[in-house]
Amino acid sequence: MRVLVIGSGAREHALLLALASDPGVTELFCAPGNAGIAAVATVREVDASHGPAVVELAKEVGADLVVVGPEVPLVLGVADALRAAGIACFGPSADAARIEGSKAFAKDVMAAAGVRTAHSEIVDNPAKLDSALDRFGPNWVVKDDGLAAGKGVVVTTDRAAARDHAAELLENGHPVLLESFLDGPEVSLFCLVDGETVVPLLPAQDHKRVGDNDAGPNTGGMGAYTPLPWLPEGSVERIVDEVVAPVAAELVRRGSGFSGLLYAGLAIGKEGPAVVEFNCRFGDPETQAVLALLESPLGELLHATATGTLADQPALRWRDGAAVAVVIAAENYPGTPRTGDVISGSDAEGVLHAGTARRDDGAIVSAGGRVLSVIGTGADLLAARDEAYQRLAAIKLPGSHFRTDIGLAAVLGRITV
Repeated sequence: MRVLVIGSGAREHALLLALASDPGVTELFCAPGNAGIAAVATVREVDASHGPAVVELAKEVGADLVVVGPEVPLVLGVADALRAAGIACFGPSADAARIEGSKAFAKDVMAAAGVRTAHSEIVDNPAKLDSALDRFGPNWVVKDDGLAAGKGVVVTTDRAAARDHAAELLENGHPVLLESFLDGPEVSLFCLVDGETVVPLLPAQDHKRVGDNDAGPNTGGMGAYTPLPWLPEGSVERIVDEVVAPVAAELVRRGSGFSGLLYAGLAIGKEGPAVVEFNCRFGDPETQAVLALLESPLGELLHATATGTLADQPALRWRDGAAVAVVIAAENYPGTPRTGDVISGSDAEGVLHAGTARRDDGAIVSAGGRVLSVIGTGADLLAARDEAYQRLAAIKLPGSHFRTDIGLAAVLGRITV
């Protein structure tokens, strides 16, 4: 099977490495890729958000399966264009991708499916902002109703900060979603979904804030770990039964059946799981940790999902132990990152590339905000953390920063449900 992966981040690098270990996958392509991905797949140029261009490339390389990594191409209908051309695609239709592309749509689906989530209100008129803010608090959750790459959310006890963020979004023409605050630790659960067939992967936890101890602004994700030693037994099954399966069934009922990876971001409180948000694709950086422990052939799983035969697949197999992913970010991220700095040590084992490029002289340089993900695995979370940070110590990137506490609260037993 020849597989084309669309995307250029560490998520796609992780997908490609897992696909490369599947004996059924004979050749790998990636577009547009990055400097590290070029070592595992043939890298091609493409406008990833333009359906006809992706279709043309898929035909040119003879792809038996196309895996769309990022959310923007999915929301813009790239999967639809591929399917219309008779090419198997792992990724939902534009209609189903609204579960991420429009938080208002996701709320409507959850309400119809009876899924617990935060109380919310859409504000699309600045004149109504202050009265709406008064109906929330003392913790304000302010979100961009559309796609924001994980950085359109402000959670704060400062009403003025909440108002400033909301006003900025409205000024830029973006409707604002105000939500009640959901208490409890967060969980990311990825599920392969083929209509009403739901197959969960290992649960993970992302670290969104830029600094240690969850300080600073939200980012696209600074690190993740799996599994979650503090998560009560049976929680994954409960999340599937109470959250993912009802949403998948509701999408089918609406004629928008989901095919691909449905990612439930949840808060686990005393009353059980409640949805923070849904995403329509593999999450970054959780994918890097989760796939490090997957033993089942990934190509076979993705192809089965894309072709409507997921229900026929055997139970997933996982390596024992734990995995940790730590993100190395460029100077000034999550603001405008500094780029063009030479990176040393980025070709080592366990290092996945995100914002990287190769200069004409062969040097690997930074080319984005989140530059690398460093992966560690071990018999338990402590051992996985140790390996990740040992590997990270050998990497040099001027001005870069990373969190030192990925998975630490779980190791120390500080997370409770």
